Amino acid sequence: MGRVTERRRTLRIRDGAVSSRADTLVAEEPLEIRLNGKPLAITMRTPGDDFVLAAGFLVSEGVIAHGDEVQSIVYCAGATADGVNTYNVVDVKLAPGVVVPDITLERNVYTTSSCGLCGKASLDAVRTSTRHPVADAPPVRLTPELLAALPDRLRAAQKVFDRTGGLHAAALFSEAGELLDVREDVGRHNAVDKLVGRALTDGRLPLSRAVLLVSGRASFELAQKAVMAGIPVLAAVSAPSSLAVDLAAESGLTLVGFLRGGSMNVYAGEHRIALEAEVGQG
Repeated sequence: MGRVTERRRTLRIRDGAVSSRADTLVAEEPLEIRLNGKPLAITMRTPGDDFVLAAGFLVSEGVIAHGDEVQSIVYCAGATADGVNTYNVVDVKLAPGVVVPDITLERNVYTTSSCGLCGKASLDAVRTSTRHPVADAPPVRLTPELLAALPDRLRAAQKVFDRTGGLHAAALFSEAGELLDVREDVGRHNAVDKLVGRALTDGRLPLSRAVLLVSGRASFELAQKAVMAGIPVLAAVSAPSSLAVDLAAESGLTLVGFLRGGSMNVYAGEHRIALEAEVGQG
């Protein structure tokens, strides 16, 4: 298995003083995801939680929606020409009777740690229908005070970030603010897939009473992953994109951005925010 962190020599310059020392860096390696033996996607990720990453990715792509639709997830042996297993290729085998989608070159996906999914042939391929509509989720009401406390709870749980300073994080919280799960990765989208994949294997989908918090911005892709997992609330410490806001409004997702301290912007789904003060017009 690949390591989450690696050591590299670095030249340190501090106020004119020069020294040499080893620095701890977050690991980044490719992971090929195969479906029933056929290549489906390649993602750049931090090694670890590879099986749940693959499962969460398939939820995001609309391939599966429940844990019993997966028969097995295994590393592919002999991933290199000399037969050495790199642990960078996983194969997901669907359960008997589960319809296998048509995997074509137009559908194949390449994801990077910086931007997420690339190579989709059309917008129709990007927009995927969910089997867990968030508009039908049980009523969830969150106070601004509860939301404001979540980033500090996420930051306190980022163990690898403390050692490297180079990882994104995503966390699931209950509607009472309890930390349910947290994952770190070089890619925010991978961290979310790892959360969703773990929930899938634990039989907890849809996550209809959960809050998803991400450490950076809220892109369209992250909003879609929340919708596909049935998560009713997505919060981010940075800005959302316009397309993420559009998707949230269309799907019934509550989208919160710039969640810092006691401040936040609610871009969609404000009916889930419990406000005492009247909303002013500005």
